[in-house]
Amino acid sequence: MASFDIVSKTDLQKLDNAINTAVKEILNRFDFNGSKTTVELDKKTMMIHIVTENDMRLKAIEGIIIGRMVKQQLSSSCLDFGKEMYASGNMVKKDITVKQGIDKDTAKKIVKIIKESGKKVQASIMDEQVRVTGKKIDDLQEIISLMEGHSIGTPLQYENYRN
Repeated sequence: MASFDIVSKTDLQKLDNAINTAVKEILNRFDFNGSKTTVELDKKTMMIHIVTENDMRLKAIEGIIIGRMVKQQLSSSCLDFGKEMYASGNMVKKDITVKQGIDKDTAKKIVKIIKESGKKVQASIMDEQVRVTGKKIDDLQEIISLMEGHSIGTPLQYENYRN
């Protein structure tokens, strides 16, 4: 039986590079000159912490981060911007969560798409990934191309391909 895993992982090194280049761009931009803006990546909690003076600068920083992630070939759909903006004094702070793994609802959508395809493969949810097994390698490759054609809202990778 051949099999592969559908996972959703963010390359931590590429994300770190994207954040570091975004910080350098912010320091060199004229509209951020003299501002008390900080952008940090917390690798343990997988969160990006932004502190700045106003909402306009916050939106600009989010755009810079997304642009730098695209240049590093990272999908910006792994970021959960949320609504949690709060102020301390005259500062605005926002925490952006970097999503890792496939949640249960998304995994159920993936399994449903695979079952509706009519291919003779089995899809099973295992923790934060979906394992797809089948007798024919061609069926597995068709499932990969099928999943790449669907927009799930989470960046997907295909690994652990076994024959």
